[in-house]
Amino acid sequence: MRIAFIGAGTMAEAMVAGIIENKVTPADHVAASDPVKDRLDYMARTYGIVTTPSNTEAAHAADIVVLAIKPQSLEGALGELRGALETHQLVLSIVAGATISKIANLLEHDVIVRVMPNTPAQIGQGMSVWTATPTVDAQQRHATRSILQALGKEIFTENEKHIDMATAVSGSGPAYVFLIQEAFVDAAVHIGLSRPVAEELVIQTLLGSLIFAQQSGKHPAELRNMVTSPGGTTAEALLQFERAGLRSAFAEAVIAAYDKARLLGG
Repeated sequence: MRIAFIGAGTMAEAMVAGIIENKVTPADHVAASDPVKDRLDYMARTYGIVTTPSNTEAAHAADIVVLAIKPQSLEGALGELRGALETHQLVLSIVAGATISKIANLLEHDVIVRVMPNTPAQIGQGMSVWTATPTVDAQQRHATRSILQALGKEIFTENEKHIDMATAVSGSGPAYVFLIQEAFVDAAVHIGLSRPVAEELVIQTLLGSLIFAQQSGKHPAELRNMVTSPGGTTAEALLQFERAGLRSAFAEAVIAAYDKARLLGG
């Protein structure tokens, strides 16, 4: 399987690293294009892949062409590739907000997978949600799963609107977690802990709690009740969260992100 990356940024690098580490395909079967020469030199030196400044040269003879460019670069890159792809080549897009219909129109090509990955893919702990056009065959769907599973977990959906929903949840979600982490650390410092100690306590608490939730299979409310003694310190803290409207703030934030994703998709 030959894979070409149009764009060699952070997410492209995460995918390249996962593909090579998990032996999805050999490094010399992976190509990447990018306008920044230093970035291409770094990718070639670090991963042993083929690099080129030309999008058409990278895509030539590839079985899968991964669109890993910024949304504002989409029209220019796809204009360069329009008419250059063979009917059997699979286009896999991770471009935020770019709908399948937009990609198909710009490329004049309809064998397309659209994916919403997230940044923990950089350490093999990502969550990718994807959908495909009817022209993507079983072998190409299997290849897509192989690539995405090298980044973490993957979920397939028949309905493209779920990609915008995933954008608001798993795509943007790491930022929500990091905001909670930041606020949690600041609060711990405020009550007198040193910042290094606060950071270690918070990170391990978040990490351990989420792994515990995953392995226990229990409902979050049940897990929360396990920690909350009547009239205790945890109950008092949770009361303050409820008074501050934490639940409604979360709901409003996710809904706003979903609405923005739909707007960007146009």
